[in-house]
Amino acid sequence: MKVNGKSVDMNGITTISSLLSKLDVNEEKVVVELNKEIVPRENYWEIYLKEEDIIEVISFVGGG
Repeated sequence: MKVNGKSVDMNGITTISSLLSKLDVNEEKVVVELNKEIVPRENYWEIYLKEEDIIEVISFVGGG
């Protein structure tokens, strides 16, 4: 699968939640796009990933 344009080995990654955990990313502070569609946060545990998936993890950054 590709995450933010880079190939990632799926070893042990089954869901969006497990991907975010492996990447050490806080689910509450990101938006996930799976194959060009935004995934609601409450579905991160329910959606199983496939080798051909393209994922973008978008972080919120504060500033002013």
